Amino acid sequence: MASMIIEIREQAREDLQLGFRFYEEQSPELGRYFLECLFADIDSLAKFAGIHETVDGFQRLLSKRFPFAIYYTVTNEHIRVSAVLDCRRDPYWIQRRLRRADGS
Repeated sequence: MASMIIEIREQAREDLQLGFRFYEEQSPELGRYFLECLFADIDSLAKFAGIHETVDGFQRLLSKRFPFAIYYTVTNEHIRVSAVLDCRRDPYWIQRRLRRADGS
């Protein structure tokens, strides 16, 4: 099997930055730990992409340590992470955000 290329799209990078700032305000170094955990989850897609539940047209990987979901698509050997969203958000907000990510 060929190795998978993981692309984190700009909107998903912004999502990660917002999460980092939120957790860093809660406790020093928690933001850094948040990013380490989310990037480990994203890295796991190289091996497990495509096995996750489909939600609003994206595969959804739930983070192991934080209440966040990673929304991605797989085409050939390419994984595109389009959103990294807090699961505690309003479900309608998440749906609207994913519709925007679909066109990015």
